[in-house]
Amino acid sequence: MSMFSTGILVLTSPLHTLPLRIAPVLSSAAQVVERTLYVHLHPGLNLGAGGGQPRPVFIQPVVDLSSLITGLYSNAANVCGHLDVRVLLTNVRAQPNNASSPETGGTGVACNPFPSPQPLSHSPEVVLTDYALQDPGQSPLVAQCLQRYTCHCYVCTPGLASVLLHPQLQKLEEEVEEGQKDDWDSRSERMETYSEVVVGGTFDRLHGAHKTLLNISCLLANKRFLIGVCDQELLKKKVLKELIEPYALRVQRLQEFLQDVKPSLQYEIVPLSDPFGPSVIDAQLQCIVVSEETRRGGEAVNKKRLENGLPGLVLHEIQLLKDAHHTEMEEEKISSSSLRSRLLGTLLTDPKQNKSHLPPVPYVIGLTGGSGSGKSSIAQQLEALGAVRIDSDQLGHETYRPGEVAYNRVLEEFGSDLINEDKTINRRALGRKVFGNKERLKALTDIVWPEMALLVKERIRQAREEGKQVCVVDAAVLLEAGWTDIVHEVWVAVIPEEEAVSRITVRDGVSQEDAVRRLQSQWPNTQQVEQANVVLCTLWEPEITQKQVRKAWDLLQKRIQQSREGAKPPS
Repeated sequence: MSMFSTGILVLTSPLHTLPLRIAPVLSSAAQVVERTLYVHLHPGLNLGAGGGQPRPVFIQPVVDLSSLITGLYSNAANVCGHLDVRVLLTNVRAQPNNASSPETGGTGVACNPFPSPQPLSHSPEVVLTDYALQDPGQSPLVAQCLQRYTCHCYVCTPGLASVLLHPQLQKLEEEVEEGQKDDWDSRSERMETYSEVVVGGTFDRLHGAHKTLLNISCLLANKRFLIGVCDQELLKKKVLKELIEPYALRVQRLQEFLQDVKPSLQYEIVPLSDPFGPSVIDAQLQCIVVSEETRRGGEAVNKKRLENGLPGLVLHEIQLLKDAHHTEMEEEKISSSSLRSRLLGTLLTDPKQNKSHLPPVPYVIGLTGGSGSGKSSIAQQLEALGAVRIDSDQLGHETYRPGEVAYNRVLEEFGSDLINEDKTINRRALGRKVFGNKERLKALTDIVWPEMALLVKERIRQAREEGKQVCVVDAAVLLEAGWTDIVHEVWVAVIPEEEAVSRITVRDGVSQEDAVRRLQSQWPNTQQVEQANVVLCTLWEPEITQKQVRKAWDLLQKRIQQSREGAKPPS
């Protein structure tokens, strides 16, 4: 069966059976769609009946629907985590008239939520449905009916394909015990909705838990939805904060998702520099959506509102989604921090294409990181896996040897009083002359770094002559010295500043203040990560670092092999 980039799944099963169908239906859809899967809900839609083309109708925001959305995103994370699943809610709206009709499965009223087709961020190329055929001979009619229905609701790619999914299920209605049915019916009461709703979060790498929060907030909101997005100060304590997407990108992805889900709402996205933001001063807000984990934060918001003379907000609590794929070092819930940790060792950005001046063999990795980051231990592990390690610190010492070009130029620039009795340069005295003076430090690096680069290139040439396949240039100054043009990829080791300070004081016997000053004289982690193809972190136990390095090495071998075969490198 052909694969499509974007699809739309029309779910027609009654609400009380849908939860049992979701996993197999999503699994089947993932065999057809490879990037974005929109989900349109129309319980009770009959695509096989005569008497005219079925039309979309509004359905009520009932409690069943909220539970279904939670289950849908939870199942999607488990069975088709590669898909960007988005539940569309344009046809979900509270109606004053609660009259039911067979076409809506008893949850809506017959009026048209789509006066014109809704454009989506990605135009569907295929429509899928869980509709159960009563007769295989109906298939062409149902497919045609499904295409017309979908094109009435959404702007689709011309020549929209259709697929009738047939999950291997028995008649679920017979399997569901009466008590279970009664339970679903008892929860089908209408949800309380509100004019204006607020949520807050980091919203990094938008995942199923974020989407659940956003979708249910859209269910609750009738007019305005305010979203606070953590920025700057609130990100400082986050795990692997260097890998958090830029604020502008997170906002862009939020806007795209929300515009797809419910374009009728007024969305307001604001940066959060403190835990409360506008939630404690906006008098129009009525409801805040929280999880069991953030409920205390919601209660703190209400305390502040009362102090400000404003009424408290209704706290609507949603479930946390369990992460079926979490490891021992990750949280049990679906979280952005777990997703960031899984990026370690993988290719974050493709190597620049303007590397044609570099010989393909050996493939050269430039490994860098701040003081205390553990980059040298990573270099040693890569050496054990078969790479040739080029230690730039050692090469730096060589440049200061008597008779070397840099030796004479340093003495000319900084004075002959730097000479020790054995004719070597007193590097401690040299350090005192440049410490805290950017101009003098630049004068020194302008002399030393080019000479070090020549030595690095010579070591790479020697490795090539010896038939070595991979070199690792272990260089703290890789980026500052502008050596990216002599390596194929840049790998960066990062750790939080507090941990780096702790390591430096223990390793070098210096004060915390000196350790902080040393780190501040170097490029910050964020700036280094911006130029990284691969990021590693040595914050955790050595075994975890070893797994990262092994993963990075194995993926590197695949990239090297495929680049030689002319294929696109995997991530």
